[in-house]
Amino acid sequence: MSRPDARTLIATVLDDGSWRSWDGPIADPAPPGSSYAEELAAARAKSGCDESVITGEGLLDGRRVAIVVSEFAFLAGSIGVAAADRIARAIHRATAERLPLLAAPASGGTRMQEGAPAFVQMVKITAAVQLHRGAGLPYVVYLRHPTTGGVFASWGSLGHVTAAEPEALIGFLGPRVFESLHGYPFPEGVQTAANLFSHGLVDAVVDAADARAVAIRALNVLCRDDALTEPRPEEPEEDLRPVEAWEAITRSRRDDRPGVRALLKLAAREVTPLNGTGEGEHDPGLLLALARFGSAPAVVLGQDRRRQRAIAPLGPAGLRVARRGMRLAAELGLPLVTVIDTAGAALSKAAEEGGLAAEIARCLADLVMLEAPTVCLLLGEGAGGGALALLPADRVVAAQHAWLSPLPPEGASAILYRSVDFAPEIAQAQRVRATDLRAAGIVDRVVPERPDAAYEPRAFCERVGATLEYEIAGLLARDPAERRTARLSRYS
Repeated sequence: MSRPDARTLIATVLDDGSWRSWDGPIADPAPPGSSYAEELAAARAKSGCDESVITGEGLLDGRRVAIVVSEFAFLAGSIGVAAADRIARAIHRATAERLPLLAAPASGGTRMQEGAPAFVQMVKITAAVQLHRGAGLPYVVYLRHPTTGGVFASWGSLGHVTAAEPEALIGFLGPRVFESLHGYPFPEGVQTAANLFSHGLVDAVVDAADARAVAIRALNVLCRDDALTEPRPEEPEEDLRPVEAWEAITRSRRDDRPGVRALLKLAAREVTPLNGTGEGEHDPGLLLALARFGSAPAVVLGQDRRRQRAIAPLGPAGLRVARRGMRLAAELGLPLVTVIDTAGAALSKAAEEGGLAAEIARCLADLVMLEAPTVCLLLGEGAGGGALALLPADRVVAAQHAWLSPLPPEGASAILYRSVDFAPEIAQAQRVRATDLRAAGIVDRVVPERPDAAYEPRAFCERVGATLEYEIAGLLARDPAERRTARLSRYS
């Protein structure tokens, strides 16, 4: 397939005519007359570039961004001392000028002709990226064909959002090197963009034209520069009329009740799905995304009840995906929305050995101490520790037929009476309903259902979206230290 070179990619991604180079003259690393000098001269003639990377700035849908792009035609995009200096300078400049950074590596790794001095440059580039991220600035990566070696194992794997080129070879050790060292080929299909996506290591697999759209949507949330410019929306209405507990539980379990995916589809904009932990795990029962509810930006992590039923219950990997979302919100100062909708976490040997209980504890600890504003939405079912893991927040909103319980009522009935037949009475006695939770101070606001979310999915989701916008706007207007103190007081 045809793949764009560095300049073509820049022209494809950035607004027309907006590119400005930051690159100055390169100090030639090769002794005159050496074979390396000849290789560099040939690479410059072949690629039309003076080094393996191009850096600069441009506009992305009108937003000023910094960009670092590899040119694979220049010695396989390898990174030597001069290329590393250029990358690090560009990243430091982006940090100083408070610009989001886009990186598009395509490289075989460090430059063998320069040996160890080139190898350790990956540390310099990584440090620059971490300083950029530490300044609360977005870093978006587009992995191109091929990206291997030290580049993939440093600045290629540190994005807040990471996309990959279709059919790209992406891996730690290039397959040709592996076969030369071991005498047999590397297994097919492992070092591919699609396989990385299936293992939760990249967020999307898109071509260059679509990469532009992905970056625009992501930065429209990650760069929350207009989050405080809009006036706070009108306060949403509530309906505190109680319903029977068992009726609420029955309604919350309907297959046609809108879940977190319907909420994002019908009530959010600028939605960018993220995929997995970024560390080799994913869980179909936990959705992670960037989105805006009205003008309010958010990292959304939500339990997907339908996929938990159809594929697998929420497991420890899902909670690790959730904790990725928490880290993202904390690092960029983005509001975090958690969505509870689960019949309960996985009960299995794999879940126990995978650290389910420990991950619930870590989620609770992370949420209670998170620096970012937090809103929890109790959307439907709220059973057990899997639900509790996403509960601690500055503000907690519940749908009218949502509920929260230590166990599904059938489980509590089995414990108390050795039969599930008393589940309705147990549910009523345990005060699991949204209105009960509101009276107990666990929930701050109840979103009406008229009379059931399943009957009015769009109107209900829009009502929830407006409520989330209102709550996020209110939190962003508060002093962060005061907000965090209030949260700690609430849960202490």
